[in-house]
Amino acid sequence: MSHVPTSPSPTTPAPAPVFHRTDGVLGVRLVAYIIDIVVIGMLTLLAGMAVTFLGLITFGIGWALFPVLGIGTAMAYAAITLGGEKQATLGMRVCGVRGARADGGMVDGLTAAAHCLLFYVATFTIGLLILDVVIGMMRSDGRMGHDLLTGLVFVRN
Repeated sequence: MSHVPTSPSPTTPAPAPVFHRTDGVLGVRLVAYIIDIVVIGMLTLLAGMAVTFLGLITFGIGWALFPVLGIGTAMAYAAITLGGEKQATLGMRVCGVRGARADGGMVDGLTAAAHCLLFYVATFTIGLLILDVVIGMMRSDGRMGHDLLTGLVFVRN
């Protein structure tokens, strides 16, 4: 009698990956955020110069981009870096943190941009920011509210 290995059925969900090294990630993310704010500020300044020039050559029409310049730059930065191959913004790389989907997959650019947008909505609404941080402090894995909504987890390298 031979033993035939059985494979899991297609209806059985795969077990959720266990992420290690989430201890202290919340504090490290704060330092990474400060670094990223400096980088985003410089990129926004460059983009502002480009929009100014665009406005001059389009007789002012290009200046309509100024209201979305800051958040647009931040979302593009997150989509390119966090949604990129290294799965981390520049600040996260310096601090030894990377992002991943909660199911273990790679973060795509759209999810990274949505994560960024939710963070800045919480940041500009102080009550939501407090709630977001309290959620992160109460969870053992340090995932904040906007992490939970987008299905992301951040771990130390």
